[in-house]
Amino acid sequence: MLSSAAVVMLDGLTPFEFGVICEVFGVDRTDDGVPLIDFRACGEHAGKPVRTDIAGVQVTPTHGLEGLVDADAIVVSACAVRDEYPAAVLDALRAASARGATLLSVCNGAFVLGAAGLLDGLRCTTHWRHTAHFQERFPQARLDPDVLFVDEGKIVTSAGSAAGIDACLHLVRRELGSAAATAIARRMVVPPQREGGQRQFVELPIPECTGDSLQPVLTWLLDHLDEDHSVAELARRARMSDRTFARRFVAETGTTPHRWLSMQRVLHARTLLEDTKLGVDEIARRTGFGTAALLRHHFHKVVGVAPHDYRKTFSPQHV
Repeated sequence: MLSSAAVVMLDGLTPFEFGVICEVFGVDRTDDGVPLIDFRACGEHAGKPVRTDIAGVQVTPTHGLEGLVDADAIVVSACAVRDEYPAAVLDALRAASARGATLLSVCNGAFVLGAAGLLDGLRCTTHWRHTAHFQERFPQARLDPDVLFVDEGKIVTSAGSAAGIDACLHLVRRELGSAAATAIARRMVVPPQREGGQRQFVELPIPECTGDSLQPVLTWLLDHLDEDHSVAELARRARMSDRTFARRFVAETGTTPHRWLSMQRVLHARTLLEDTKLGVDEIARRTGFGTAALLRHHFHKVVGVAPHDYRKTFSPQHV
């Protein structure tokens, strides 16, 4: 049961993520049939302002770390990633975990849980921009960079920023039921549950070619994505043997010709889904996938959602 929740506030606090936590757990929604949650804003020291990442803006917690002692759920808000976090905060999180409290991190709040040693051996996630740093710093954590949130029972971690809404509503749904989560989501004007993962929000730039010899071939390929291509044909265009071309391609782009071409086709499909009203069959033809089924397969593999769902989210015509 979720009757009390506390948010952990650290210097470098990001107001959006903090606001999400307050909106889900801290607003009295008993008029909508949602059980009242005893909500506490906790810093290392009660009454001491916490700096945010917006110049000149501070937030003052009403509770110190004693507010975590008997909270059913403790939410670590996103804050500036740093080499060290306050020892007292890490100790309080370890103690809360040991007594069975549910811990939830929003965005890069996962770094705080990682620093406390609470993610070792567990599947978890964080903002996609921090995944490389997170994996290097916490190699024993099983990071999944492609999801909106991960529920490992007593520890829930969310991906970047707005994914905190998904994770917080998930915890409400898990502990208080779907009706409570739906009521909160309706008041926030957000979906009670989103499909997909954070891959759809990751920047996917065209892979750079570090050499000059293949650049003309790559440029030509981008203008002919709707055509079939073989390694032998591309090797002839580059005036190389098949074996030399394949080896050079991997050396200069970091991937194989087939994978590079599939990625460019997905990127082109993504643009067409955003900027045109073309049907999936026509987009499949224009991007060289040929069939809608093949387009859906590759698109979902790279982006994490189906083309139709991506268009609903990102096309201005569907906003």
